[in-house]
Amino acid sequence: MKKIVVVGAGKIGSTIAGMLAATGDFSVTVVDRAAAQLAAAELPAGVEALELDIAAPGALEAALAGKFAVLSAAPFHLTTRIAEAAASAGVHYLDLTEDVVSTRRVKELARDARSAFIPQCGLAPGFISIVANDLANRFDTLESVRMRVGALPQYPSNALNYNLTWSTDGVINEYCEPCEAIVEGELIEVPPLEEREEFSLDGVTYEAFNTSGGLGTLAETLKGKVRTLNYRTIRYPGHAAIMKALLNDLGLRHRRDVLKDIFESSLPSTLQDVVIVFVTVSGRRNGRLLQETYANKIYSQRIGQTVRSAIQITTASGICAVLDMLADGSLPATGFVKQEDIALDAFLANRFGRAYAQHEMVSRLAG
Repeated sequence: MKKIVVVGAGKIGSTIAGMLAATGDFSVTVVDRAAAQLAAAELPAGVEALELDIAAPGALEAALAGKFAVLSAAPFHLTTRIAEAAASAGVHYLDLTEDVVSTRRVKELARDARSAFIPQCGLAPGFISIVANDLANRFDTLESVRMRVGALPQYPSNALNYNLTWSTDGVINEYCEPCEAIVEGELIEVPPLEEREEFSLDGVTYEAFNTSGGLGTLAETLKGKVRTLNYRTIRYPGHAAIMKALLNDLGLRHRRDVLKDIFESSLPSTLQDVVIVFVTVSGRRNGRLLQETYANKIYSQRIGQTVRSAIQITTASGICAVLDMLADGSLPATGFVKQEDIALDAFLANRFGRAYAQHEMVSRLAG
């Protein structure tokens, strides 16, 4: 059994631990500094709970001794601390972060690492880059790669048309930080919450707008190869306008703790959600201008005895599949590994990656 440490006993961390432990192939320890959080996680039998302040010097390094890998399901601002501990302990490192600055530090650590460093293993960044790269590889030359992802309530009932399904810190960070894009072949930064568009899928109208981090490392990978590359978050219409008022007009981008308190006090969480993955790639193949699209909707469902939200399922399945592929030798065991280095077919064939394959609606033409 491979010994795994999961940092963070929140909704995603506990889902990861449960999925891994259920296979019987992984011995899982969940680390969190809050005893109450560990108790609330209701970890399955066989999963060890360890109360630990990872900020304490040497504490996390000691917990990682002799382990195969550490998976970060902690808030984005703890990413670099966990990655540094992994480098020191010589264990494999995987995370879910959307934070661009943190990922740059992870890449630096990977240069001299004795183990693999694989950041951004969730939904977006993560699976979305695997899909986009798979489609892009089907063309001789590329024109545009447009990536859209959203985690939405099935039954919106407030003016924001939104419920908390993901890390509040992560959502606010995505809405506030600069976004990467390739425009007319040049890699640039564009502002969050801008370039709003509307589209329909299955008769439902959505809006999409710039948010930070969703491209992962794909912008760097496709620089010089594509004219247009962008990532936008999907929401129901009206959401962006209210968020811009809160962040810009009321200045809450500079008081994120206040905005977080408002969200967590006023927006209920829900298990009745849907994750939408929508990727469109256009380019030339055999001299013809063609377009291919991948569209997928994943809903909440019962896993074992527990109902898991769609965002829990997709995020946890992503990082578990990458860990599984690392464990069986399908991925490099040292250095920095990009999400787009992972083959889509291999991911979907994985026992965890099948969570996406079960719901695929449309998609890829045979190569």
